[in-house]
Amino acid sequence: MAIKYQFNKTSLTSLGKQLKVREKALPTLKNKESALRMEVKRAKQRSDELLEELDKSLSSYRNMAALWNEFTPGLITVKDVELETVKIAGIKTPALREVLFDVRPYSLFSEPQWYAQGVQILKDLAQIGIESEIFLEKKNLLDFARKKTTQKVNLYEKVQIPGYQEAIRKIKRFMEDEETLSKASQKIVKTRHQNEEDNL
Repeated sequence: MAIKYQFNKTSLTSLGKQLKVREKALPTLKNKESALRMEVKRAKQRSDELLEELDKSLSSYRNMAALWNEFTPGLITVKDVELETVKIAGIKTPALREVLFDVRPYSLFSEPQWYAQGVQILKDLAQIGIESEIFLEKKNLLDFARKKTTQKVNLYEKVQIPGYQEAIRKIKRFMEDEETLSKASQKIVKTRHQNEEDNL
């Protein structure tokens, strides 16, 4: 990005203000980036933990596979997943409030005794799976925001701040050179006038 400027005091002042804004924002952006990096790591870790917990739970119920054949399909369904929005470092992320299930009525007398426990097991498994997906989505949102923040930090740190500093340096040098030339030309004019007066 080329910084446009003119060799005058107005441009110098404007560039100075722009530079200050970026220098002031840079530490905040760096803090945001590190906070997002940490939150991405945390969300991924939690998602992985939940998936591991789901796998362990499923493995522990494998020996009951024959019993699940007796289970009525569609007895329990996920009716709704209630989410809330939580801001992390200024980024809106989803958080699980509650998973609502729809359990069709069944007879406790005619169905096997383990049905009630089976319904609870399915609720727990669904809850873990849904929560894991939400943490994965949270990680993706935070990672996207972190990448954008990293780009902005790099833009400020490696392009804009050095660019503004260089432009300010050039303008100051130009103005100093002009001032030196002006003083030199004034001296020449003064010396010339002095010589003319002496000759008269």
